[in-house]
Amino acid sequence: MSLRVGVLASGAGTNLQAILDRVHGRGVEVVAVGSDKPEAQALTRAAGAGIETAVFPRGEYPNRAARDAAMAAWLESHEVGLVVLAGYMQLLDPGFLRRFPRVVNVHPALLPAFPGIGAIQQGLDYGVKVFGVTVHFVDDGVDTGRIILQGAVDLPAATTEAEVREALRPIEHDLLCEAVALIARDAVRLDPGHPRRVLVAQ
Repeated sequence: MSLRVGVLASGAGTNLQAILDRVHGRGVEVVAVGSDKPEAQALTRAAGAGIETAVFPRGEYPNRAARDAAMAAWLESHEVGLVVLAGYMQLLDPGFLRRFPRVVNVHPALLPAFPGIGAIQQGLDYGVKVFGVTVHFVDDGVDTGRIILQGAVDLPAATTEAEVREALRPIEHDLLCEAVALIARDAVRLDPGHPRRVLVAQ
């Protein structure tokens, strides 16, 4: 039985496209794609693949909790078992996370370094020589959830965010798709003996 996945995205949707190209229909079924931005290209990609979409603009709800409650209800109506944040640029309300205990995010830094927005520029400002990507479970902090997978690349001469982002994009796609496929195979476990360690059976 396929894992039913809901994807939330705010932008171009390249991570969504990678999921559709690589794991959708292979033990994973993307059944819903939502966004906070009606102009997000991710919605166009999803519609082109025949996947139902919905938009939840922040300004149409009295607060974040109300917006996230509506979004959670919509995802529940599609019987989603895993929520993937693929460039979704909003924090999720704790009430949403209680309804969906399995939410994963992809972040363009080697957490716990450089959490939050502007992670690549933070790294450039700090003068790091190695950049990377983290796929992690989402909790109610800012990029503080348990780490599932990480990948790094040496970029000692990088000077611009665009340059780093271009180098990280294929790593993002690879790791996010791998994480979703592993979760679909029930190959990801929390270590009962360690409060933060995630065990991955390759």
